[in-house]
Amino acid sequence: MNFKYLLQLAVKRSIVLGSSSPRRFRLLQESGVIFTRVVLHTEETRGENEPPCRYALRLAEEKALEVAAQTEPEAIVIGADTVVSHGDKILEKPADEADAFRILSFLSGKRHEVCTALALAAGSRILSSGYEVTEVFFNELTDEQIKNYIASGEPRDKAGAYGIQGMGAFLVDRIKGNLDNVIGFPCKLLDRLAGETLNKLQLLG
Repeated sequence: MNFKYLLQLAVKRSIVLGSSSPRRFRLLQESGVIFTRVVLHTEETRGENEPPCRYALRLAEEKALEVAAQTEPEAIVIGADTVVSHGDKILEKPADEADAFRILSFLSGKRHEVCTALALAAGSRILSSGYEVTEVFFNELTDEQIKNYIASGEPRDKAGAYGIQGMGAFLVDRIKGNLDNVIGFPCKLLDRLAGETLNKLQLLG
């Protein structure tokens, strides 16, 4: 992936990643962009009847603004959030192993959606934001397969209790959409938002 606009943006402003995700950290490193990371813990509470992608977008914007308030006003902060959903049901990070088993058993043999939202902020302003959706189709899983996967520890900190880029790849039959979105950092979306931010900064002078 060629991060044309993100690299241009990084020349003009310092870039801050407002995420604790090691996957997002690694992917941004691979882009060649020089950045720092600031991790804050935004409360994640879904609003009543809030659609999954609207929820992800709101959280990404709140995270970006929260970190931006703690950094220099000129810095561009990248906030992100990933939501796994089946219909209107959101599958959060598992509370414990029993919860992980419940989530993965529910997803077995089903199609679900992964929505990752990104937001770029500076100071008290959201400069650009958006989200991307990928459909994920799970294989039929046995209880033993699920238990063995949970024992690996991988589901612990992941929305939907799995990581498609790791040991959890065997869970997935196929996807419809971009893989990097399921990993949690949609690269094309990020570069598009960086381009929108560049344009907005030019307009603001």
